Amino acid sequence: MVAAIAIDHLLTLVHSSSHGVAYVYCNYKAREEQDVSRMLAAILKQLVQARPSLVGPVERLHKQHANRGTRPSPDEVFSALQDVLAHYSTIHIVVDALDECQDSDGTRCQFLAKLRDLQAVRDVRLMATSRFIPEITDGFNEALRLEVQASREDVKRFVAGQSYRLPRCIQHDPALQEIVQEKIVEAVDGMFLLARLHTDSLLDKRTAKDVKLTLAKLSKSSAALDDAYKEAIQRIQGQLSGDYVLAKKVLSWITYAKRPLTTTEMCCALAVEPDETKLDPENIPDVEDLLSVCAGLVVVDQESAVIRLVHYTTQEYFERIRDA
Repeated sequence: MVAAIAIDHLLTLVHSSSHGVAYVYCNYKAREEQDVSRMLAAILKQLVQARPSLVGPVERLHKQHANRGTRPSPDEVFSALQDVLAHYSTIHIVVDALDECQDSDGTRCQFLAKLRDLQAVRDVRLMATSRFIPEITDGFNEALRLEVQASREDVKRFVAGQSYRLPRCIQHDPALQEIVQEKIVEAVDGMFLLARLHTDSLLDKRTAKDVKLTLAKLSKSSAALDDAYKEAIQRIQGQLSGDYVLAKKVLSWITYAKRPLTTTEMCCALAVEPDETKLDPENIPDVEDLLSVCAGLVVVDQESAVIRLVHYTTQEYFERIRDA
């Protein structure tokens, strides 16, 4: 969200053709496609699209590799990018979710190194968003930093906005609503994701006593997120057997998929039955049911129709408990 706001602002602000704006959205589900060469190429493509007269270096790369069916190397893309940048006085590059960029194979370090090399010879202004990970923050020691954290009022407003989803014992009791809001705000330390998970933990509580007991157990430690995920899994396991099986299939598909899946792809995957050669339309589930049985761990992106885990840390949690 912060990156998108910054990009919109830059695109609105930059009226001169001598100023360029490019951006990269890192996605943990697209790690295999987001190597150094492709991310540099994405920046190159945007800058050339903004000024088509600079297409020369890209055309040369295309002619060199098209007939051979090969892809340009990172150094070749970098060289073309340098040629294009020479025609801009200032370039703004925004990298969102840098922490989701592949690091085990050195991709993230190599990508940042290339951007630093560009900054050494051109007026390249870099903005990156990320969780606080030492390997990343150490690379931005001399940069301006802004910690984005929700205020108590923001979180309280968010929880209040979820009241319509909560059981009637909460909806019909303003005093209990106030308790819910205060307890969750106190527990989450400005983290919207945790506020959402804690709110979801109340969905099956039917009495004021059960609500208050649940609120009293909300974790405030550094392991609060893991505790919230663990409780969500327990709620999934406590459902009717059919719902539990469906939730397990949905979470498995999302977690193990090589790329993000759309809701249509997910529903078709779930509809496939062993030993059947045709897809039975009557076996396709409803998307709302998929979300319902997954206890808040799964959401749908309304613009792309991609069904995904509620947060990158959810994937990390599943990987940790799988490898434990």
